[in-house]
Amino acid sequence: MPTEAEQAYLDSTDATRAKRMKWFRDARFGMFIHWGLYAQLGRHEWAMWHERIPLGEYEPLADAWKPKPRAAREWAALAKKAGMKYMVMTTKHHEGFLLWDSKMTDYNAARRGPGRDLVREYVDACRAYGLKIGFYYSLMDWHHPDGAACLTDEAARRRFLDFTQGCVRELMSNYGRIDILWYDVSWPLKSPEAWESYKMNAMARELQPRIIINNRSQLPEDIGTPEEHIKAEETGRDWEACMTFNGSWGFMPTPAEDYHSARKVIEMLRTATAGQGNLLLNVGPKPDGSLPREAVERLADVGKWLRKHGAAAYGPVDRAPIPGTPTWNALGGWSRKGRKLYYWCRQWPGRELAIGGFSPRVRQVRLFPGGKPLPFEQSCDPRHFFSGWGEPTTNDRLVIRGLPPTCPDKIAHTALLEITLKQDPTAQR
Repeated sequence: MPTEAEQAYLDSTDATRAKRMKWFRDARFGMFIHWGLYAQLGRHEWAMWHERIPLGEYEPLADAWKPKPRAAREWAALAKKAGMKYMVMTTKHHEGFLLWDSKMTDYNAARRGPGRDLVREYVDACRAYGLKIGFYYSLMDWHHPDGAACLTDEAARRRFLDFTQGCVRELMSNYGRIDILWYDVSWPLKSPEAWESYKMNAMARELQPRIIINNRSQLPEDIGTPEEHIKAEETGRDWEACMTFNGSWGFMPTPAEDYHSARKVIEMLRTATAGQGNLLLNVGPKPDGSLPREAVERLADVGKWLRKHGAAAYGPVDRAPIPGTPTWNALGGWSRKGRKLYYWCRQWPGRELAIGGFSPRVRQVRLFPGGKPLPFEQSCDPRHFFSGWGEPTTNDRLVIRGLPPTCPDKIAHTALLEITLKQDPTAQR
């Protein structure tokens, strides 16, 4: 159970959450950047651990790393073009190398190979392109001498926590307003008390009153972070699914077919939107900071699609589907804003679309955006029949006619139908 002081912290955080979360709830789509010494190896960001590379062999990567100037500008420009509203970058990954000019250790970008503050360049790029700014910080540290010893040695724990809290303080103090503090991997300590997470996060919030903090310091905080799967948190809980683009967080030269298509990214975004969540899609820059061609091309297509259809995703949304709409359909899926349902059709049916099991009463159907009203027919049968899994389902049906013979979206072959209901769907049967 939290102490009285800890509970006071939780209560004050709860009281400010709605105001702090407003931009995040509207943003829907962000870019994750994993960039560090591991990019030079091109064999996954966990290469140091997977390959058990000794420190003496790994540390020289810090001096060999020579990224090009202004690389972060390329990331921010692409994020803006792709319709993303914020970015989160690894300021320190598990390898323990700090990407900023730190007083906590000389093992940092300003004092080793890069010779400059890479976090500063990232922050400046985000601001230049109007993007919200997130800092990823790994609590686990393979480089720090107390990173593992802190589990069993109290003196080591104290030293490691002083280092960790000092790093977080620098990040929250040196770069102006920061919007997200994104912790990762709270190993090896096994409780928020052992990590002093209440104290550390209270310090972060004192320095950054509008900060959003994720749930990986062993406290629930503001957002859940499902990883490599998109699943909504419980109703009322904000969340963000972090997903790799090609199966690796750090740079790895994988075949083009390993990258998600623009079409797949759009479907991931729809799934997040349907659950009132966000999609944080990762790109792993090359050692010099340039971005893989496959990511650039596919995100450009996502951006083109969102410039036309993004109003169905951005901004306040409700959970979808609602009672009386199918939980799935072979041709597409749903998102929702109040009385407006958006059917993201991935398999175009031709001139007529039939949706079985749909019972809410419809006022209008049109292609989104800007289409003229389409003829439709709705049957509401009070009887039920059993699905192939033996579960009762409604016998209702919505048939939409007058559609184009081929999919009107030529970017990702995902067209939207806006279905306006006669009343608030939560009030319908």
